[in-house]
Amino acid sequence: MSIAVVWSSANTDGLTASAKDAFIEGIRENGTDVEEIYLNGLKLEHCRACGNGWGACRAKGVCIIKDDFEETYKKLAEADGIVWITAVYWHDTTEVMKAFVDRLRRCETAHNGYLSQKRCFLAACAGGTGLGAVECLHNMEEALKHMGMRAYDRVPVIRFNKDYMLPALREAGKIYAGRLVEGFDMRY
Repeated sequence: MSIAVVWSSANTDGLTASAKDAFIEGIRENGTDVEEIYLNGLKLEHCRACGNGWGACRAKGVCIIKDDFEETYKKLAEADGIVWITAVYWHDTTEVMKAFVDRLRRCETAHNGYLSQKRCFLAACAGGTGLGAVECLHNMEEALKHMGMRAYDRVPVIRFNKDYMLPALREAGKIYAGRLVEGFDMRY
């Protein structure tokens, strides 16, 4: 059993990193392996919309850009569950997360389907007013739904609720890891 924790923030020791650390701590307390994927530390380009907008991603399920995308995609395909954690920028995910998900979506929806039916956990971390966290979670879930992934839970973490949300994320990590083994009682 393994869980991929995909996260993105320009700040490696801020609120988003704290949320990621809390969730990973809970996963490990359950005895589950974790593959931490820090998108900002990878070499990831933006989609080039090659082939008149649908290139090798549609025809073969691969991207022609030679960077860290394919290796990261493979890790997600091999994981039993995926956790998505992002800082909130302008009511949305980080630009790095958006670039990665855009390329992922093209390979997944047009050809592969490796991630379809994977249970995901979503967290959006806003250091400002927190007003964009819920919108960001909605945007994340919509992108994942296009690929057939299913959100188990969606959690906004803001500077005003971090004192109780970070411990809650630790507990959520334990429960999420357990549910991947035991099964989910959700019908959709």
